[in-house]
Amino acid sequence: MDKGYVWATEDIYPSLDDWETDFKKVKDDFSFSEFKGKLSDPKIFYACMKKEEKIFRTVDKLFLYASMNHDADTRVSKYDALLSRVTSLAAKVGAETAFVLPELTALSEEKLLSFAENPDLKDYDYTIRLTLKEKAHVLSESEEKLLAEGAETFSSFHDIFGKIDDADLPLGTIRIGKEKTPFSHGLYSVLLHDEDAKLRRKAFKKYYGAYVSLINVISATYYGSVKKDCYKARVKKYSSALDMALSGEDVPEIVYKNLISAVEKGIPSLHEYMAVKKKELKYKRMHTYDLYVPSVKKAELKLSYEDAYDLVIRGLSVLGEEYTELLKKARDNRWIDVEERKGKRSGAYSTGVYDSHPFVLLNYQKTTHDVFTIAHELGHSIHTYFSNKNQPYAKADYRIFVAEVASTVNEVLLVKYLLKEAKDGKFKKYLLSYLLEMVRTTLFRQTQFAEFEEFSHSSVENGVPLTKDNMCEKYLELNKKYYGKAVYHDEEIKYEWARIPHFYRAFYVYKYATGITSALAIADRILNEGEPAVKDYFKFLSSGGSDSPVELLKIAGVDLTGEKPFIKAMGVFKDTLKEYEKL
Repeated sequence: MDKGYVWATEDIYPSLDDWETDFKKVKDDFSFSEFKGKLSDPKIFYACMKKEEKIFRTVDKLFLYASMNHDADTRVSKYDALLSRVTSLAAKVGAETAFVLPELTALSEEKLLSFAENPDLKDYDYTIRLTLKEKAHVLSESEEKLLAEGAETFSSFHDIFGKIDDADLPLGTIRIGKEKTPFSHGLYSVLLHDEDAKLRRKAFKKYYGAYVSLINVISATYYGSVKKDCYKARVKKYSSALDMALSGEDVPEIVYKNLISAVEKGIPSLHEYMAVKKKELKYKRMHTYDLYVPSVKKAELKLSYEDAYDLVIRGLSVLGEEYTELLKKARDNRWIDVEERKGKRSGAYSTGVYDSHPFVLLNYQKTTHDVFTIAHELGHSIHTYFSNKNQPYAKADYRIFVAEVASTVNEVLLVKYLLKEAKDGKFKKYLLSYLLEMVRTTLFRQTQFAEFEEFSHSSVENGVPLTKDNMCEKYLELNKKYYGKAVYHDEEIKYEWARIPHFYRAFYVYKYATGITSALAIADRILNEGEPAVKDYFKFLSSGGSDSPVELLKIAGVDLTGEKPFIKAMGVFKDTLKEYEKL
């Protein structure tokens, strides 16, 4: 491995001994007994919050170091053990501080409002307002403590699927030409874009065959995860798991309804796109494994990592010098783990905590998708960087609801830059198809996933057990609804739900769809209005979790409580398809 391509975990802790020192500090002193029963006093509440902050800032660092080293090589049991230890410690700290929310909730509305308006407690004003809002869903101290102590158990479904997907999935090898090559998630993604239909078919069947071979255990794991979601919603007195997820993000239900409604109306455009793509590819039958094949041949970007990164910097230069300098710093100071390796976690993500710069995990391949992944994940990282820089710890952590906005703004700006610079009509057509695919996979596909999640959770809430058969049947039904008659729905595609890791974080995926909806609107403002829009966008990036995510998006000019951004996003898809057809 080139050390420059491996992230610098020593920036978090120089050595394992340093990690152990911090672990011991937290383990030996996380008692909050001196604050119990006294939080009605604003000075004691403040002292309690400060101690909680100090401990959790350390726990965050401990977890970051353990999880990053674990993901760099999931086969190393040493980091498995570290991760288990810190997860257990975090659960214990959570149980110890479980009294805070019930005690705050027990205060009168008048008292809580006085806390929210107290200048000495300004770091916690949004937290206090949320407490007022969530009063009906807070349990007694003992009940909240029981739930907090169960956190480690509740997360086990996600952890089990992670082990199945990253360590135990029987992918084996695949023959490409005369060579046998180790098969992996990353290689599967590459092969789906290959021009050889037989190779795509072979990769598709082998990949899904691995999931089918474990479908019983995956079905049981996911069913357990859904039951856990529904159980927590029920005991917390929410009307449903969806209601709990939306409320937990402080997102009004109208936003979710606006998304589902707009996508429902936009599905005919997706059907039209599928028909156009089938015609372009000259297929008598377009299979589900053909959907990722570029309809414009031999135009894909196949860049080295260094060249891809330089392109991203140029594409995002519209955001100004400070932004591009941060991109360079991330590359030069080893914030990024670049290459795919045996045992390394698949996919890509950005991570970071208040007392460390952000980090990015990639599994870079020479594809257009992976060039955009660089821009996407660095969007997350720089959002985290600005939030941590400009907000106190209590307000720095932005909601997952807005987490996909900055990343997708970067993708949209990059594709718009490439379209502007394109001299070749064929390359321009390829870029338009890439934008169409971006909207298909991030807006339509993630909403399809959201509909599947709604089905699985509402089934359990209505007393209907989830089985591999009814989940596969529903997923196939949704696939046909979204992609229409132009696509041949292969038997294996009904198992696609079984390979989606985000399903173990209930109602996460719809946020990708609202994220691209917001990103399309923000990028349009930046490109058309220039500096004023960039300034508003930076205010949004710097706002962390200081208010409701829907309110924070309004700073950048996007109001998701209305239909306008969703209609605009559907309009972008239609207009791009028209331009594509003209070429």
